[in-house]
Order: sequence, then C-alpha cells, then structure tokens
Amino acid sequence: MREVDAERFVGATPATLRRLLSPAALVEYEGSFTARGTAEAGDATVVTVAGGGLEFDLRVTETDDGWHYEQVGDRGPFDAMETEVTVEPANEGSRVRAVSRVSLGLPLPLVDRIAGWKRRGELRRLLDAVADDA
Repeated sequence: MREVDAERFVGATPATLRRLLSPAALVEYEGSFTARGTAEAGDATVVTVAGGGLEFDLRVTETDDGWHYEQVGDRGPFDAMETEVTVEPANEGSRVRAVSRVSLGLPLPLVDRIAGWKRRGELRRLLDAVADDA
C-alpha cells in the first residue's frame, strides 16, 4: 500500500468549509469520477461514483476534523483505497490536508508507486477546487 498526501492553505474558516463540502463534493473535486448518487448508511454516506468505464461505491464518514472515505467492494480501480481530509484553523483561514493510501493489489513493485502518483494528482485537484470555491 502506498501513502501520498497534499496540503494547502485555504482562505476560509473550517466552519465555512464544512458547510461547503459534502461527500459527493469531495469526489467531484478530485476530478476523476462523477458522483451518481448518495445513500445514508448508518453513520456514513455511500457515494456511487462513475468514470472511465467504472462504477463503484465510496463510504464517507464525517470525523471531528474532516472526512474519511474508502472504496467499498471490488468494483473500483483499486484493491484498496482510503483517504482522510482534515481541516484545521490557520492564519484566519484553514489548513486543509488530504492523505490517501492506495493499493492495486498486484505483485509488480512499481504499480502501487504509479497509483500513488496518480492519487496525489487527484488530491491536489481536490485542494485546488476547494480553494477556488471557498
């Protein structure tokens, strides 16, 4: 499993960002998949996403300082993927950090590194979009 991260200052308070962001918005801001629908599942929201010929579910849970989401089942592009997005106050705005762990589940040594590289790009797009909309 490969871990990647991205971080950015956003000129909006954590409270403003919590109102702006939703489980579907997190996915849309990453830029690779479109949210097709959401469903409540206990303490989480399941977002059905589609793109690139795939359709799969992400389970999103709100945490004290942001969100945690992970791929559900085996229909997605990864063997395993989980992401944490955190928001903390900083300089009259917020420091937003996204950390993701991904694995394609293949025995080739460079495959997870390539998946991590692609995932880091998605995290950077997410943070850029949050900054643009805030």
